[in-house]
Amino acid sequence: MSAPRTAIGMDMVLPPYAEMLGCSIQWVDGLPELVMPFGDHVMGWPGLLQGGAIAGLLEVAGIAALTHRLSQEGAARIKPVTVTTDYLRSGRDHPTRAVGTILRLGQRVANVEATAWQEDRDRPIATARLNYRILRG
Repeated sequence: MSAPRTAIGMDMVLPPYAEMLGCSIQWVDGLPELVMPFGDHVMGWPGLLQGGAIAGLLEVAGIAALTHRLSQEGAARIKPVTVTTDYLRSGRDHPTRAVGTILRLGQRVANVEATAWQEDRDRPIATARLNYRILRG
């Protein structure tokens, strides 16, 4: 039996972890952009984002991008295979945004890149490379 899922925006179904992070989805040019508010639930050192919250946001952004794309093709489930996160600068006490970009979508595997930023999209605080197994059917 699979874990329950949380619906967030335009019938998008994301892992429950997205709700725990306080994520919401804004649709930009028809694609999902996640927004995570700053608060005690994602704070590491005072005034700074906890690294696990950043990595979680990036993973959820990857899931959102892939789920959105696969929803156009029919039913499919995805399972994470690997997630590699690169931390580029400290996350501060501001809302954090993230988007996923599908680099390759095959029949069984997808490669996704996710980027998180705060005030300036051209100055990301972290990026991730995510590989997913696709179960179609």
